[in-house]
Amino acid sequence: MAVRVIEVQEFDLVVFGASGDLAHRKLLPALYHRDADGQMPEKARIICSARRDYTDDDYRAWAKKALEEHVHDLDKEHLDQFLKRLHYVKIDVAAAVGFEDLKTILDEREDVIRAFYLAVGPDLFGTICENLGRVGVVNSHARVVIEKPIGKDGASAKALNDTVGAVFNEHQIFRIDHYLGKETVQNLMALRFANALFEPLWNAAHIDHVQITVAESLGVGGRAGYYDTAGALRDMVQNHILQLLCLVAMEPPESMNADSVRDEKLKVLKALSPIDAQSADKLTVRGQYRAGASAGGAVPGYLEELGDDDSRTETFVALKAEIANWRWAGVPFYLRTGKRLAQRVSEIVVQFRPIPHSIFDTETGKVTANRLIIRLQPDEGVKMQIMIKDPGPGGMRLRQVPLDMSFAEAFKVRNPDAYERLIMDVIRGNQTLFMRRDEVDAAWAWVDPILAAWSSSKETPKGYTAGTWGPSASIALVERDGRTWSEEDSV
Repeated sequence: MAVRVIEVQEFDLVVFGASGDLAHRKLLPALYHRDADGQMPEKARIICSARRDYTDDDYRAWAKKALEEHVHDLDKEHLDQFLKRLHYVKIDVAAAVGFEDLKTILDEREDVIRAFYLAVGPDLFGTICENLGRVGVVNSHARVVIEKPIGKDGASAKALNDTVGAVFNEHQIFRIDHYLGKETVQNLMALRFANALFEPLWNAAHIDHVQITVAESLGVGGRAGYYDTAGALRDMVQNHILQLLCLVAMEPPESMNADSVRDEKLKVLKALSPIDAQSADKLTVRGQYRAGASAGGAVPGYLEELGDDDSRTETFVALKAEIANWRWAGVPFYLRTGKRLAQRVSEIVVQFRPIPHSIFDTETGKVTANRLIIRLQPDEGVKMQIMIKDPGPGGMRLRQVPLDMSFAEAFKVRNPDAYERLIMDVIRGNQTLFMRRDEVDAAWAWVDPILAAWSSSKETPKGYTAGTWGPSASIALVERDGRTWSEEDSV
């Protein structure tokens, strides 16, 4: 199947933190693929910035090694073409040195799109934006991309957004969440709103509950220092998981216009029933992994990796959320994420209600309710579990089987990384898959009381052995409602 590639307008993309891990693993490979697929115009430039004393050729050699490591289908002709697009400017952000050199390069072409990608820590977002404003490179064609975390709570998120917003208008700010760029996440909207099959059933009358799991088999590793200031709730739930919840639960937008979609997501966030000190013990579980086994070998616990025996930072969180509106009243949304779990998997499970009456006798087998499974990683696809008759003579025997659609098998093309799509959307000025400021505020307004409840509690995170599915309390969270986590489908 041929993939339709639409060339974007001419642009200058400035990457701050261009010698960092994100650029090495994700941004450079994503940009290479977009160039190799013919999406970049001939004169598009990628201007890379960091504190290292590099020349253009030095940085191109560094970038070449990154691409050789992370791009499996590297083509020498396309590689040479891509490397020529790369330019390097040394900028010491903390000392505000080098921004004038960046201005000199950008002023060579004032009429093209300027995108500033801040692949740095959030403590530098404000400083970079202020200096971009100071040297006068923020024009009507400019836009800025900021990575999570956007604040550590509602107050710090407001301060950060105020600082960035003092230089860039809201329509120029792209708050990136790479989960929203995944093919399957976008297909969730296609499933719901491009098919007559699901939308009439997408409500409390037909859906029993929804599960959203983002599980990682790795520990915190080299991110232990950062992670201990964040934890699973800030690192994953406040952004990735709540955004997935919004796409599952939102009302049909008027159109695919960015603000139409984000208006409906905002309504979901505002309709979330609050979890506070009175309900947190019943509706939340937080855990911290202990030593165990993963990938066939022994692994240390979180406290050993961190080197601090007193940390109360959670590496696992499970929540029972409810949405107080007509569509979802009484339907629980079980949210779960963690490090060092049994396997790496991200999926959304929509569990439908059982049929109201079975016409089959007990000898035919158990009639199991339908289930829709939307797999985000590692193997993106959609699976619908339905009941059919087992083939063969001898009467009616019922069996549950999956209608299984794997993107890799169905389309026989390379599945683009989320960053490829999102970076090109920045150039296009399409904000549909990016968070608006009021979404960030509403997400923190729901998360902050949970953080406060945990902070005031004397309980420490519940321990769980690395390589398992988390603390036993997370199982009880679901099973006391007569339900169970769908781990059998995560294989």
